[in-house]
Amino acid sequence: MEKLSKDLVRTNAPEEPIRLNKYLSDAGFCSRREADKLIAEGRVFVDGLVAYLGQKVLPSQVVVADGKVLNLSEELILLAYNKPLGVECTTDPKNPDNIVDQIHYPTRIYPIGRLDKNSTGLILLTNTGDIVNQILKASNYHEKEYVVTVDQPITKEFLRNMRSGVTIPLEDGTKKVKTRECKVKQLDQYTFSIILTQGLNRQIRRMCQELGYTVTSLNRIRIMNILLDDLKIGTYRMLTENEIKKLVSE
Repeated sequence: MEKLSKDLVRTNAPEEPIRLNKYLSDAGFCSRREADKLIAEGRVFVDGLVAYLGQKVLPSQVVVADGKVLNLSEELILLAYNKPLGVECTTDPKNPDNIVDQIHYPTRIYPIGRLDKNSTGLILLTNTGDIVNQILKASNYHEKEYVVTVDQPITKEFLRNMRSGVTIPLEDGTKKVKTRECKVKQLDQYTFSIILTQGLNRQIRRMCQELGYTVTSLNRIRIMNILLDDLKIGTYRMLTENEIKKLVSE
């Protein structure tokens, strides 16, 4: 990987105390939400004592999560991975299909966002939580582009409805929400490309289902300025310095 400029690399651990969930996130162990769960379950220790929610720690303290001693990483790691079918975007070691074991990266990383088990394509992984929060923030309207194949011929009405937004039920069944307007382009009789600026779970599949279509394949080819291009399935590459600078500035 190209040597990153000082504003993209944590050359020194922070001197001020930081919240424990952020420490776990910056150490690349898990997301802040997952960290809070681990802390609440008593699986995190600070200087040999069981940690508590909201706790702050100093870099000099010893933090252990699930038996692993954690350290703040000095250099930002940011990978682009072409996820195969069947790989799940979880770091749970009990899941044999978890994405971390599939990549076999030498240091701890975790995925930014998700791509469901039955979908393929681009997903980013990192060792720091700060960039995760920036990329996933819904109000930023970050673009993600997909190529989708469905089980029946695409009609003009289908394209029009997809572009204008589709009302879909939330997974918990409490209410329905209309998806944001998006860009949709027909590629052939059964295939289209779509650019989303929101990240509802299984959103494209659920939009198609509401319109009477079933997705037979879904491949993500772009996240913001990062392109899948010719990255072979099941492989990863480091993002370049220029890619990272543009990514964090959007």
